[in-house]
Amino acid sequence: MLDFVINILSTPAILVGLLSLLGLALQRKPIEDIVKGTVKTIVGFLVLSAGSSFLQTGSLNAFGDIFNYAFNMQGVVPNNEAIVSLGLQDFATDTAYIMCIGMIANIVIARFSRWHYIFLTGHHTLYMACMLAVILNVGGLTGVQLWIGGGLFLGFIMAFSPAICQPTMKKIVKVDGLGFGHFGGAGYWFAAQCGKLFKGSKSSEDINFPQRLTFLRDTTVAIGLTMVVFFLIVTGIAVGKGILAEDPEALLATYTNLGGLLNVGAETQTHWAVWAITSGLSFAGGVYIILSGVRLIVGEIVPAFRGIAEKLVPGAIPAIDCPVVFPYAPNAVLIGFLVSFLGGIVGLFILVFINSAFVPVALILPGVIPHFFCGATAGVFGNAEGGLKGCVFGSFMHGLLITFLPAICMPVMGALNFANCTFSDADFSWMGIVFGNIAQYVQGSALLIVCIVVYLLPIIYNFVAPKKKETTAAE
Repeated sequence: MLDFVINILSTPAILVGLLSLLGLALQRKPIEDIVKGTVKTIVGFLVLSAGSSFLQTGSLNAFGDIFNYAFNMQGVVPNNEAIVSLGLQDFATDTAYIMCIGMIANIVIARFSRWHYIFLTGHHTLYMACMLAVILNVGGLTGVQLWIGGGLFLGFIMAFSPAICQPTMKKIVKVDGLGFGHFGGAGYWFAAQCGKLFKGSKSSEDINFPQRLTFLRDTTVAIGLTMVVFFLIVTGIAVGKGILAEDPEALLATYTNLGGLLNVGAETQTHWAVWAITSGLSFAGGVYIILSGVRLIVGEIVPAFRGIAEKLVPGAIPAIDCPVVFPYAPNAVLIGFLVSFLGGIVGLFILVFINSAFVPVALILPGVIPHFFCGATAGVFGNAEGGLKGCVFGSFMHGLLITFLPAICMPVMGALNFANCTFSDADFSWMGIVFGNIAQYVQGSALLIVCIVVYLLPIIYNFVAPKKKETTAAE
């Protein structure tokens, strides 16, 4: 039964589908509308997940491996899934209870504070619950105390992260009824603040292409051509190094995603240039799938959420995963990814300099997956506040941020017995740094009190502080 609950709560498609069902049922919609809305919401999330998986297990991972080999980089690639898989080995049960309590705490804080957000990104909820289980266990909390403390912390961040993003989110989607639910919120907020330095700059979506280049305004075409060029350049460098390697077969064994690229052995059929072209276009195909899923979800979840907003949590706003903003600024998505990745490379060289000249620090390699999903989102947020210049500067600074934050977080992860592993997204990093250090000095019941106080602060503020005449969700 516990495994079933964990699977339900950690599967975004089913979780959001159930919430859609609840919202439609509370509106007393006809059974046929409830079934249609629920199924389309679930299918939308499955389409989105399929696109993400297609990218991550295919061309996106391959590009990361090739880039690291081509430029001879060794270090830590931040990865949420890797570190969570380690944590779940010892804290699976605690994670499940924290996740359940956290989702209830999220509803309570949305009802009684000014942060009216219901966080719907189930896999990120699972990841954060796992990290909190480990951190609070180090702080001496076990059993019920651990579940309550972790659940309250989780409920707090599930409302806080969308709240700090909402002012810019409203500028992106042009309405106040859709929130942003992804634990990279601090990074997107930071990119938006950087973008504000360039208020008045022309939007990335208003770039005037020459008539013969207007086809580049098509998102699929622009992303496909850009990634083909990147794949050809990076793969060409990797192939050149592989041909000169003393033991290419060993290289293939180490870098499994490079199989077939180095033309080693008679059985190799695919030329590296053909592979690069198809991989770049496959990347564009994955993005197209993601955008299709997002359109389907938004079209169903927002109307369905009126039921929850009206009955359970007046004014509730669904907070959805980062690809929800991609259709609103497709040019910024591509620019944000590329510039954030560039920021990650610059940040790596800064860490190399610090490591050699001052103190030993972890070398954080630029992971393609976080720089694509988070960097692209940072580009959209920067563009919303400062146009094209804000998009470029905001996403570059975001690339630096998600390089330095994991490096700072690495000692904390080491203290938690997760050496050579760290999270990639900004909220995981700052939560790990802050609460990981607190847990090492505040122990037992005192740590539980800290959890309770942090959770209650926004609720108390709502009842104590004077309200404006028209309170908005951005408050």
